[in-house]
Amino acid sequence: MPTITISGGSLHYELTGTGPLLLISQSGEGDADRTADLVGHLADSRTVITYDRRGLGRSTIPDTTVSVREHADDVHHLLACLTDEPVVMLGQSLGASIGLHLAADHPEQLSLLIAHEPVSPWLLPESERAHHRAELAAIRDLYLATDLPTALKEVTRVLGITPGGDAEPGLTPFPMTAEREAAFDFFIRHDFQAVIDDPGPDDPAACRVPVLPAAGERTPAAVFDRRCADRLAELTGVPLAVFPGGHNGNLSHPRAYAARLREVLAAPVTEWTP
Repeated sequence: MPTITISGGSLHYELTGTGPLLLISQSGEGDADRTADLVGHLADSRTVITYDRRGLGRSTIPDTTVSVREHADDVHHLLACLTDEPVVMLGQSLGASIGLHLAADHPEQLSLLIAHEPVSPWLLPESERAHHRAELAAIRDLYLATDLPTALKEVTRVLGITPGGDAEPGLTPFPMTAEREAAFDFFIRHDFQAVIDDPGPDDPAACRVPVLPAAGERTPAAVFDRRCADRLAELTGVPLAVFPGGHNGNLSHPRAYAARLREVLAAPVTEWTP
């Protein structure tokens, strides 16, 4: 399996398709295979990079603390191993937060960052940050005190994850296996704390990468992740791009999501520059 060496271990990645490179950085317990349905609708025109984030799946990393900037550094090393040219990055939730750090620290590696509902309290007005950090801390504490099903109910509520009743047919099943439970454990135990502690890039206003804020059409306007997307649009001066589905529209509506992504990528990058 293709891997690269990173600080503390190795990172598993996969390349699928032909054409210009597109990196997908996922959230939750998502590993390199989690967006297989979306990748399948893009592979005819893009070489899609997916990977097992530090602490998940086939990436060999000790069960330890992690930061969002450390996740971004992993992506920096991955891209440096694969290409000398800037790539398009689609960041989903935590993946979008990772992308914002990568864009700030290594702008030469990205030609465009599509930031779908970043979970980044630092984006919000100071009056809101503490409340949303406390929401995430409460979920982490609930998980440590109870169990995964109980915690996931709160994750769904806080992030406004909508029911998948209208999901596209024929989706790849992802049952709750022991491996997936272990991935959720790292995500809630360590990545939640990373998001809570994340101060953001040193100088977000100095980012030289075109950033397109994005959100799902079904994500409620008042929830944390949608507020972060809206705030990113305000800070960048770039109108919010709306994608099919909700917070996890890339999983529930992969065909429609891919079609919208193709529209976005067909537009001149100057459209995402205020």
